Amino acid sequence: PNPPTKDNVMYPDAKRIRSHRVMLRLDDYEHQLVSSIANYQGEELAVLVRQIVMREALAVIALDDATIDSVQRRSV
Repeated sequence: PNPPTKDNVMYPDAKRIRSHRVMLRLDDYEHQLVSSIANYQGEELAVLVRQIVMREALAVIALDDATIDSVQRRSV
């Protein structure tokens, strides 16, 4: 086993540490919308935006899988 480091002592999977930043620019209306949702839900804005992005990414993957399955069924 690897010797303990600051990353693997607290986190069993160091790749789960959120250390990558992404720049996102919103106009006033977009910012007001997501800020209002975050305030209503009692969430931090960044947490809400990350949840929305991940939900959309998973939906895209699911859609791609469904499309692939549909194409495969038609070709059989």
